[in-house]
Amino acid sequence: MKEATGELNMTVITVVAIAAVAGLFYAFVWPMIQSSIIQNTCNTMGEGWTAQKGTNADSKCVQANADEAGGNAWYCCPPTN
Repeated sequence: MKEATGELNMTVITVVAIAAVAGLFYAFVWPMIQSSIIQNTCNTMGEGWTAQKGTNADSKCVQANADEAGGNAWYCCPPTN
């Protein structure tokens, strides 16, 4: 019985550790990856184009992706001179 309790404790610790790593990835790493992808997309439009995240942007900006969740979308905006 003691061995079963020890295995259960290790299982709980493993599940909590995996959840913590997944949470950190989703909170910190994924936004950096996403912004890098969008910025690279904007770079293909020309030099100086920047990625901006928002609900709507200037009329000069081009929507780079649509957020299916209904939140913010990314826009590629031309350089200001």
